[in-house]
Amino acid sequence: MKVLLAITGASGLAYGTMLLESLRALKQDVSVVISSGAKEVAKAEGTKLPKADYGEYDFNCPYASGSNPPDAVVVCPCSLKTLGEIANGVGNSLITRAAEVALKERKKLILVVRDTPYSLITIRNMETVTLAGGVIMPASPGFYGKPKKIDDLLEFMVARVLDQLGIKHSLSKRWKA
Repeated sequence: MKVLLAITGASGLAYGTMLLESLRALKQDVSVVISSGAKEVAKAEGTKLPKADYGEYDFNCPYASGSNPPDAVVVCPCSLKTLGEIANGVGNSLITRAAEVALKERKKLILVVRDTPYSLITIRNMETVTLAGGVIMPASPGFYGKPKKIDDLLEFMVARVLDQLGIKHSLSKRWKA
């Protein structure tokens, strides 16, 4: 599977870096683009970002065109700014253009939104993306697996993204009643 992973300026960059590690470990063809906002948040969080394959405004990236879309675009974490731009068709960066391409080509678009609470504008933007075919996944880890460390919570969300992509994995415990 060809996946474009976009890491944007929402807190929770560890979700994106763990997702990248998992996709690579599962032998997926993954490319990375990182927003300038993510770079600022990385400084605040003390997080080391992975190396980007494409620049934020690199429209020469093949995934900026519907003639060569990836199988999926995942924005993890997804800032509310990025959500709003995608919901309103503002393709002014590679991230938002690739998301627009994914929607128009009926490819998988997953936005891992990491913010709370939601304003009505945010909820409407989520609705717009959902109606257009995207998947909104708030970074809301479950606790039924009895997490012992932060990585357990991160793995829960990464596992749910992999599920949405249809990629088999054994990252986190499944629900058992």
